[in-house]
Amino acid sequence: RLDVALAVGADGVHVGQEDMPVDIVKEIAPNLIVGISASNLREALEGEKKGADYIGAGSVFPTRTKENAKLLGLEGLREIVENVHIPVVAIGGINHENVKEVLKVGVDGVAVISAIVGAEDVVEATRRMREIIEKYIKQ
Repeated sequence: RLDVALAVGADGVHVGQEDMPVDIVKEIAPNLIVGISASNLREALEGEKKGADYIGAGSVFPTRTKENAKLLGLEGLREIVENVHIPVVAIGGINHENVKEVLKVGVDGVAVISAIVGAEDVVEATRRMREIIEKYIKQ
């Protein structure tokens, strides 16, 4: 929500397809970093055209944190990565077992929720995820 981002002095805001359009957000708050959710290439291209600074692309895999999320899959994610010129952050069902597959697509980042907050040991789950990602980047 833009109002909350402005009230707390946030550096950016992320908007979904049903939220305020990116171009309007940019008009109201031109200095904010604005990300847009996209579940397909059309939404990603439209978000980029309207001035989004990055794309949150997903759901890559089925997820428990967002019921009825449209499934993008790895091929849909690849299509977005190959066709937009702004950073792409993958989200949705990403865990320790599949994060390498997601990184291989060429994303700029991953957003991980359940694999971390749903773990018995959040610190260890975070450490393991970071280790997997750093090892992938160094290869």
